Amino acid sequence: MNAHVPNSGWPALVLNADFRPLSYYPLSLWSWQDAIKAVFLERVNIVAQYDKAVHSPSLEMKLPSVVSLKTYVKPSTHPAFTRFNVFLRDKFSCQFCGTRDELTFDHLLPRSRGGHTVWDNVVAACSPCNLRKGNMTPDEAGMYPSEMPFQPSVQHLHRNGRLFPPNYLHDSWLDYLYWDTELEP
Repeated sequence: MNAHVPNSGWPALVLNADFRPLSYYPLSLWSWQDAIKAVFLERVNIVAQYDKAVHSPSLEMKLPSVVSLKTYVKPSTHPAFTRFNVFLRDKFSCQFCGTRDELTFDHLLPRSRGGHTVWDNVVAACSPCNLRKGNMTPDEAGMYPSEMPFQPSVQHLHRNGRLFPPNYLHDSWLDYLYWDTELEP
């Protein structure tokens, strides 16, 4: 496990009131300043702390490493259609060749031929595959996505997000995250 804190400095993992992360990818993190502000505004409970403390003339406070919201935030059931969410749904890989480089959108039914920018018509594609497919349908190009596009649930995106753990996971976060945390020393 990483023993040092990342350059962004002492982030706090933010959990919902049910002690589940608000999101996995990107991982729900707040700066230490935002976490302390939320503590003083009584919006969160401190679940775990770093050994590092901040001081004022009248107060010393250890920096929170894990906080939980006092009020439950109901997760959205339908994720927003965004480029990032399409890439996350498709596990950040080209649906034609599998590479993870130079990802773009591909419309299976091209926009110029009446295709829409919606979950069921868009896949992640690398630039070379997107250019090769061009203005053709999958049948015309002889290029078929490894998985047909679909509208994912928030749970599906969370599941996929767990496949991409961040470079930094503090030990105090591990009880609340569900990744394979066996990292090389």
